[in-house]
Amino acid sequence: MSHLLWKQTGRLSRFLFRQNRIRMPIWILSIVMLTLTIAVSFTDLYDNKAERQAIAETMHNPAMTAMVGKGYGLDDYTFGAMMAHQMLLFTAIIVAVMSILLVTRHTRAEEEDGRMELIRSLPTGRLANLGAVQNFALVINLLLALIVGIGLFSLRIESIDVQGSLLYGASLGAIGYFFAAITAVFAQLSESSRGANGFAFLLLGMAYIVRAIGDVSNETLSWFSPLGWILGGEVFVSNYWWPVLITIMASFFLWLLALYLHHIRDMGAGFLPAIGGRRQASKWLTTPIGLFVRIQRTTMIAWAIALFAIGVSYGSVLGDLDSFFADVDMMQQMLNPVEGYTLMEQFITMLMSIMAMISTIPVLLAMLKIISEEKKNRTEHFLSRAVSRPRLIGSSLAIAFIVAFFMISLAAVGLWSAGTAVVEDGLDFMVVYKAAIVYLPAVWVMLGITVTLIGISVKFSSFVWGYLLYSFIVVYLGNLLQFPEWMMKLSPFGHIPQLPIEDMDWGVTVSLTLLAVVFMFIGFIGYRKRDLEG
Repeated sequence: MSHLLWKQTGRLSRFLFRQNRIRMPIWILSIVMLTLTIAVSFTDLYDNKAERQAIAETMHNPAMTAMVGKGYGLDDYTFGAMMAHQMLLFTAIIVAVMSILLVTRHTRAEEEDGRMELIRSLPTGRLANLGAVQNFALVINLLLALIVGIGLFSLRIESIDVQGSLLYGASLGAIGYFFAAITAVFAQLSESSRGANGFAFLLLGMAYIVRAIGDVSNETLSWFSPLGWILGGEVFVSNYWWPVLITIMASFFLWLLALYLHHIRDMGAGFLPAIGGRRQASKWLTTPIGLFVRIQRTTMIAWAIALFAIGVSYGSVLGDLDSFFADVDMMQQMLNPVEGYTLMEQFITMLMSIMAMISTIPVLLAMLKIISEEKKNRTEHFLSRAVSRPRLIGSSLAIAFIVAFFMISLAAVGLWSAGTAVVEDGLDFMVVYKAAIVYLPAVWVMLGITVTLIGISVKFSSFVWGYLLYSFIVVYLGNLLQFPEWMMKLSPFGHIPQLPIEDMDWGVTVSLTLLAVVFMFIGFIGYRKRDLEG
């Protein structure tokens, strides 16, 4: 009788491939093109050993270790070692995000929208859908691993050999499959797709933080993070395959756990049930803004904790920066210190740009909540009452504004609180806070673009994530890859003055703020006139 539990798994698997015939190729091709483009760019930027060893010296400092992982092969920093050390972790996070969204979309979200009940009413097994999702996740990550591995080797770059290339691809596929599995478990524990995504992204953030702290202070701690496992493979240097095998074995165990939990639970239920509320809603909850705050409360709290923790993790490694740079003559020549400012203050400006872009994620999530509610045909309940469209989208926008302020502030407070504890004379709070809060206009521009896309069509709203990813690449990797300045200026984050080493440019901040207002105004007009999804 057990075979009946899997009935129609193959057909549902083929259906998933058909559903994602456009979405998944875009994901895979984007990741592959990013990987291959950066691999080629390294050969153009560092065409001799002396230049590669110069950049290797910068990788010894604890802040860089926390950001990209513990350095290996630094004594002979080949193109392969450089590629794996600087890009594997960053790419693995993107692959993990892809897998998390994939699994949530086809598990808990399907139950919330009632489609799972329709499938189960047909002659299908109880485990058929989750089994199909497992097959789909396996094939997608396997394809990604093979295409990345073969693509890297086909570049014929010195030191990027076939074994290292295949291990690089396998590391990405393994981490993607792992986070697909852990998300499947969270989909059984949580009662909503929002909760499953929240738990999965929280685990991803904690995995990054644990690895960062472990790489800097205690190597053993890094092995408690799945991101630390794949970095332990030392791709293109030692080429250890056993960390990938451990990741895959852990993934299979998690899939078995998810299948078991799915088998014993009721449809629509979760093993972590939502806490019962009051019999009567408060006046605050009967307003659009109150309801949006309530349904996003858990997600926003999780993001607030994560951003504060990220700030703390970065701040905890600031104590050794000045001594490190002071002892390395090559670094003094490369960084061209700004007179009147410490190297630590200059480094903080880079950290703030990264944390500002990370802080933008929960801001966009808060704004896009109105779209997810529209897709589930819940928006009609608002508009059928005494709630206008401008008031509805305005409530969501107000929440996003508040989230933007608090997320950037928490990241700055986290960095300052840890940094002032490890820096001999402490950190000036206002210096750190001003360096962070100056990025608010850039976040508002991203928010304004989101509102415009919402006003145009539900289908276009997700494009803002691609623009945020572009901003992250050109700002975070722009100096490393020597992108032309105009590419950085295409992102609002590329216009922000880097306080405190640059003067405050009120013209730029006012211009960005006005641009954000224009985008929001266009979005309001479009949302008021367009038809609802449904």
